[in-house]
Amino acid sequence: MPVDFPMRALPPQQLLQVWEQGLNQPPVQQALLLLAAACPETSTELLTQLSIGQRDTYLLTLREWLFGSEIVSLATCPQCGERLELMFNLADIRVSTHAETVEVLILNVANYQVQFRLPNSGDLIAMQTVSSYRDRQNIQAMRRFLLERCLLKVESQSLEVSVSDLSTDLQDAVVAKMAEADPQADVQLALCCPACNHQWQATFDIVAFLWSEINAWAYRTLREVHTLASAYGWREADILAMSPQRRQFYLEMVGV
Repeated sequence: MPVDFPMRALPPQQLLQVWEQGLNQPPVQQALLLLAAACPETSTELLTQLSIGQRDTYLLTLREWLFGSEIVSLATCPQCGERLELMFNLADIRVSTHAETVEVLILNVANYQVQFRLPNSGDLIAMQTVSSYRDRQNIQAMRRFLLERCLLKVESQSLEVSVSDLSTDLQDAVVAKMAEADPQADVQLALCCPACNHQWQATFDIVAFLWSEINAWAYRTLREVHTLASAYGWREADILAMSPQRRQFYLEMVGV
């Protein structure tokens, strides 16, 4: 599957529209809304079929265009509760990917040959529709559900094998192969607490992080629009069309 869909930056007015559409939506839908706006020449179906790592690669680029390449975040030490400030560059967590990704992967383990594909946003959406809330809270049940969707064919000694008959070890091997084939899907930060020297791995979720930034930006921008519209009677579109520097100048003029 090609992963070089053309992208474009999102102007403030369009970003506000995407933010409004994504309010109260689950993260996977928020990610697709952002990609659909940034990749208007690409169908939602194709965007949904991107592997999670491919999707996140696009979101990293979009984040850089919107807010720059520097990341500032916080983490809490699980050992002592100390709050850590994290500062790193997007380049530090980017994983080099090939322009073409094999759609069907093959894993040979013992007497088994497993054909599978990488998880995508469609799989995450399907996981949310699982009828049982208890199942959604069961990691093993969700992993089995995901594997059943992504495993295309399993054979042992030329005989087809049901996914439900796979051993835990074979399931683990498939999951490990998926992670190896799509490393951008699971970004782990190696952290060390300066207070207690505890070391641990923390997941960096670009979807959640970027949406939190967009949410903060949207509230700040709408407050600025309200202030300038009240002071000068300008339209929202005209205010959003201003550069941040010019908008800040007018805010200072009205005492904000």
